[in-house]
Amino acid sequence: MTRKKFAAAGLLMLFAALLVRAERKERRPLRVVPSVDLSRYEGRWYEIARLPNRFEEKCAGDVSAEYALRGAGTLGVVNRCRRKDGRMTEAEGVARLADRLGPNSRLKVRFAPAFLSFLPFVWGDYQIMELAPDYSHALVGEPGREYLWILSRTPRMDEETYRKLTEAAAAEGFDVSRLIRTKQG
Repeated sequence: MTRKKFAAAGLLMLFAALLVRAERKERRPLRVVPSVDLSRYEGRWYEIARLPNRFEEKCAGDVSAEYALRGAGTLGVVNRCRRKDGRMTEAEGVARLADRLGPNSRLKVRFAPAFLSFLPFVWGDYQIMELAPDYSHALVGEPGREYLWILSRTPRMDEETYRKLTEAAAAEGFDVSRLIRTKQG
């Protein structure tokens, strides 16, 4: 009887260790660019592709984001898209540094009303994983690997650049087979 209890306890501990290891692997931090010149990052970015998400369910195309510096480490954000009925819609938010001591390529973004800013769950991760030296394209994701965006300064991106960005995303654990290419007018 005692041997069975020890064996069961041993198997349980092994299973728990495997779960912890799997969880740690799943939660490994994203590799991000070391630094971003936020004054060069501001302006309009066109969405080239994204992983499906509830925020953009009604977006049929012409998706863009506009960033404007507001102060040290803070950006105003305006996301726009064309809905299926042809109307344009927009959402205004704010982005801030995720950690004042960490790289400024890790941001937190909020689209909820300002009075809810104290609630941690209204802030989403926005991490710049790839950024062209000339700031012409970017790859943005979050550590849970649920959200991913391929962005460009122009409404079109050449296939070679797109392929390199999808490969970088796949290497970080994103399921790029689920990417939706954005229709830009």
